[in-house]
Amino acid sequence: FFLSMIAASGLMSAPAGPIANILYAFFVRRFPKILLLLLVVLSAAALINLAVTGPQGDLIGGWSIDPLQLRIGFTRVMYPFFAGLLLFRAVKIPNIKGAFLWSSLLILVVLSFPRIGGDLHRWQNGLYESLVIIFIFPVIIYVGAGGEVKSKTGAVICKFLGDISYPIYMTHYPLIYIYTAWVFNNKPSSGKSFGFGALVMIAAVALAYASLKLYDEPVRAWLKKKYYGSKS
Repeated sequence: FFLSMIAASGLMSAPAGPIANILYAFFVRRFPKILLLLLVVLSAAALINLAVTGPQGDLIGGWSIDPLQLRIGFTRVMYPFFAGLLLFRAVKIPNIKGAFLWSSLLILVVLSFPRIGGDLHRWQNGLYESLVIIFIFPVIIYVGAGGEVKSKTGAVICKFLGDISYPIYMTHYPLIYIYTAWVFNNKPSSGKSFGFGALVMIAAVALAYASLKLYDEPVRAWLKKKYYGSKS
């Protein structure tokens, strides 16, 4: 639930994302709920301020280490990070009938408005994005988490996607950069670019799965055995 909140917001950006994970491991996981609530409120205010008053009228950025991009990156991360953790700790998820349908419809509604306001009123788009991230995305996660996978095939698919979700987040970006550079330098046709894009997606999934089985799971098992005396 916690990681889903971050992923759904699409706001884990480099280098802020890995730093947030390190802080969670050493400090944030021990924070009480009242402190998390305060951080959620402050993070939401910072997010709205950046989106509404920023020159772009959106939250795109955070991919490099100059001051502006670092501000964007950490602002993008803070609210979904703290809100996801607070929801994980404080909210009990009921069983919701048709959860997949309702959460999918909410996503379709949100994505039906890719940008509003135009260049003369960029603050409107910033406000819209802020409200979606602060209110709508948590509802989507809440509804989706209340669903139940009944078929064995569906359960296997969901487990596989859940298992590779974090490895794919950690490993896919170099492939994206390579693909982007190839498109920029070679100006391929739409058919060729689509074909190579599909190969990049397959490669990203394969790399994530290999990272899961060859590194992530063995390291987690070793840490559990070392610190908790558990082999599971």
